[in-house]
Amino acid sequence: MKPAIIGKTATGFYTPAFLLKNLTLGNLYCFSTWIKIQGANSALIRASLKTENRTYNCIGTVLAKNGCWSFLKGGFVLDSPSNLALLLFQNSDDKDIDITIDSSSLQPFTDQEWRFNQQFMINTQRKRAVTIHVSDQQGNRLQGAAITINQVSKDFPFGSAIAHTILGNLPYQNWFVERFNAAVFENELKWYATEPDQGKTNYTLADQMLEFVRGHQIIARGHNIFWEDPKYTPAWVRNLTGPDLQSAVNSRIQSLMSKYKEEFIHWDVSNEMLHFDFYEQRLGPDATLHFYETAHQSDPLATLFMNEFNVVETCSDVKSTVDTYIERIRELERGGMYMDGIGLESHFTVPNLPLMRAVIDKLATLRLPIWLTEVDISSSVGKELQGVYLEQVLREGFSHPSVNGIMLWTALHPKGCYEMCLTDENFKNLPAGDVVDKLLKEWESGEMKGVTDEHGSYSFYGFLGEYKVNVGYGDRAANSTFSLPRSDETKHFSIHL
Repeated sequence: MKPAIIGKTATGFYTPAFLLKNLTLGNLYCFSTWIKIQGANSALIRASLKTENRTYNCIGTVLAKNGCWSFLKGGFVLDSPSNLALLLFQNSDDKDIDITIDSSSLQPFTDQEWRFNQQFMINTQRKRAVTIHVSDQQGNRLQGAAITINQVSKDFPFGSAIAHTILGNLPYQNWFVERFNAAVFENELKWYATEPDQGKTNYTLADQMLEFVRGHQIIARGHNIFWEDPKYTPAWVRNLTGPDLQSAVNSRIQSLMSKYKEEFIHWDVSNEMLHFDFYEQRLGPDATLHFYETAHQSDPLATLFMNEFNVVETCSDVKSTVDTYIERIRELERGGMYMDGIGLESHFTVPNLPLMRAVIDKLATLRLPIWLTEVDISSSVGKELQGVYLEQVLREGFSHPSVNGIMLWTALHPKGCYEMCLTDENFKNLPAGDVVDKLLKEWESGEMKGVTDEHGSYSFYGFLGEYKVNVGYGDRAANSTFSLPRSDETKHFSIHL
């Protein structure tokens, strides 16, 4: 692509743009470019697209630094075809700076091509080749031995938020356990829930919910230690300042983390701190770093997450662009933060899959665990489209090799859910629930039966996880189990009869 110059400003600066012809409805477009700026130390450069019918305000961003090249990666999907469109690059705060672009690329993909790539990634990253060798005690290969293989657990964590409404609700519990191997408590660990009045902590609900997940071998994320949004900070905490506030936060960390040490695989330490800064405003710029340090000292084996919204869902939110997120992570790392992880809330309305992939690709360069932590689709689109869009998001997340787990934000209450329910109150599937059940079945290895070949072997591709295998040959039989962790190599497993 060759850039055009669109409009000279009063100060003589230019806005580079590409003229795009014949864009197709249904195609997914990925683009990238290198950007250099002059006229400011740094600037958030936003790519937007203008067609005959609509302006897509943000389809990619980069936080560019003066004098060096910065990489912008993004994408878009059109809701109507376009004969002529402009792909524009502008400073997000509208100040005049000089923008230079180079080595630009725009690549269209059909939906079929996109799905093919997703399936290829799933087959290569979420599955592995296995060869089972059957022989007698003397090592002689046994041809024709009957083999039955079952996957008994999945390696990939796929779960949902739960609320105290699951306690004592056997139908809800059974429904949950049949589907999910991971959970997160919707509100029951938040400070306003455990200590609504100063000095009076109550962990009863959280304890009972933990007993439930522990009893069913379900892993759980800890959500959250602090929430930077003052709206969700206990009223008595909002009235504290200085040493009194510092004492209260120290007490909160000590109380929570000592009680639940090694119980939760993750902790969202300072929730949504790109959008809100209640504690740093009152305790100084190192408050968040102190939270992470203290949490790590209290529970050294838990992965400490930075959980945020509007990072992967959109690039229109200037507070939480992908580079803003990366810069904050690096800032905390320079301060000595340990065991950090990337939490992407993933509250979508209409997903932009090329942008979602571009953002995760860029975050993956940090080489940290990435989880989609609160996945849902806005109720504003209606239940049918919730199902359609949820499937898009889940396939994109599961197929990305850097995504380590997916959590849905679908805790069920008598009056519904936060934005999206999987079932009605009688546990009858809604469209989103149908999608989840379909993908859960698709992403597991069903029962496999076969016989060993002339080499005494039987081979298959299986999803990562734990397996049991039963082998029979004449009047002899054997049972065994094996683990299938991620690896590029074929897993070889031997059974003697």
